[in-house]
Amino acid sequence: MGTQNSSAPPCAQPRIPRGVTHINVRHTARFTTVGNHLTQHRELSLTAIGLAAHIQSLPEGARVDIKSLAARFREGETRIAAGLRELEAHGYLSRRRERLPSGRVVTHTVSYNQPQGLAASAALPTAPEPGPPPGTPRKPDHQDPPEPVRDDAPAPASPVPTGSGPAPTAAPERPLPRPDTHDPDRHRTALVLLASLHREDPRLLLSERDVNRLAPAVSAWLERGVAPGAVRATLTSGLPREPLRHPAGVMSHRLTESLPPRTPTVPVTARPHPLQNCDGCDRAFRASEPGRCARCRHRSGLPEAAA
Repeated sequence: MGTQNSSAPPCAQPRIPRGVTHINVRHTARFTTVGNHLTQHRELSLTAIGLAAHIQSLPEGARVDIKSLAARFREGETRIAAGLRELEAHGYLSRRRERLPSGRVVTHTVSYNQPQGLAASAALPTAPEPGPPPGTPRKPDHQDPPEPVRDDAPAPASPVPTGSGPAPTAAPERPLPRPDTHDPDRHRTALVLLASLHREDPRLLLSERDVNRLAPAVSAWLERGVAPGAVRATLTSGLPREPLRHPAGVMSHRLTESLPPRTPTVPVTARPHPLQNCDGCDRAFRASEPGRCARCRHRSGLPEAAA
């Protein structure tokens, strides 16, 4: 009995956990649903992912400009601006300038909980799940409690139907801007500008097909009085440091969302003729050049159009 049996199996070693261990508690209030396509994005930086999650948790109308976000977080305005540009390039954010009735220009920000590419595929109708066969008693839904309502979210305008219905449709993609009139010189300038973007950034090497597709949009900018250098700066400045998979898509987004307004035309009013002193009676009258007034011309028998 005191002899140790060498053929006995060794004692099981305690399992050492590796990696992360999740302890999940179901939220019942003040929570936000965020997709893994955002939190596990391969191309977004950690700052951009955190900004997207924070913006999605805010109520409607909250301020998400660079200064407001910099006052809320420790990151500076430079890192926050770069993160917002990343989200804009990958379809999680869109910003466009709008003019208020008072004349003030503001930036309207739209946040997407799914990028615009995934939102279109998610809106496709799916086949309904097969139900239980007829005559099968229904089990009580004790495992699926009703969805809690966030206390920080605005109240919906109308009740959302719970039954099966048509799938929501994604917002249509805005078309590229086009010029009002075709100008060959302006179109040629747009082609040269797009084809030479890779000199500013090698990642912006566009194909011939993309250059021909985006040239009318650049022509629309030039038609509205924007200098070619300003268009180039808008397309090349503030790009994320990560590799660009679809540079033509980024250029298309910026040409569409940042399109400047048309310059309002000021009506030209005809100025009256200056005052002249009549050579005959020395009275003042309006005419384009010195001469005689209508009365003196009538007395002298000169035609009205004579000087």
